[in-house]
Amino acid sequence: MTSHTAVIPAPDAAPGPTSDPAPDPVPDPVPVRTRPLRLAVVIGSNREGRFGPVVADWLLAQVEAHPDLLPDVVDVAGADLPTALSGSPSPEVVAELAKVTPKLSAADAFVVLTPEYNHSFPASLKNLIDWHFTEWQAKPVGFVSYGGVSGGLRAVEHLRQVFAELHAVTVRDTVSFHHAGSHFDDEGNHRDPAVPTAAAKAMLDQLTWWGHALREAKACHPYGT
Repeated sequence: MTSHTAVIPAPDAAPGPTSDPAPDPVPDPVPVRTRPLRLAVVIGSNREGRFGPVVADWLLAQVEAHPDLLPDVVDVAGADLPTALSGSPSPEVVAELAKVTPKLSAADAFVVLTPEYNHSFPASLKNLIDWHFTEWQAKPVGFVSYGGVSGGLRAVEHLRQVFAELHAVTVRDTVSFHHAGSHFDDEGNHRDPAVPTAAAKAMLDQLTWWGHALREAKACHPYGT
């Protein structure tokens, strides 16, 4: 006679302590990677009769054509910041800082528009930069320059050193206008826009890549911690 061993089914596992499951985290309604970058366009000259606004208007048209960028203008001529820096600024200086600091702080990236004065960039731009520190950190910076024979490129090279000290990342490609006044008509339109438009696209594409990369990195791990 063949014997058979009965297989007894295992009992169901005893239920554990009763508790509601932890709620799933509420997802960000707009993921970091898909949100447009807030771009501060810094107009770096406050010189009387300055040409900067003409170049700035052209630049803003290029930025507005870029789907990943939301521009905001920071004009050094719009804030009367003293050259004497202070850790405890007066109420008057605080009021002037309030015109520019929130825009710099909110920005994910920057384009700095600079002329060239005596082989370098304007004191007004250096003053705006020096009144701030954390606002620049771990953010990308692109440059648009204008001037005479050099097209402002010597000013840009000096600015790269300054922004490196501020833990910012400068992108390689720039836009420069040599003898800038001759390139624009009386209405501010560029006479031959193909080349500078292509240069602007290359610079803005690089800025956008770095802007997204750095913003995502800071969302995972804040810079400097």
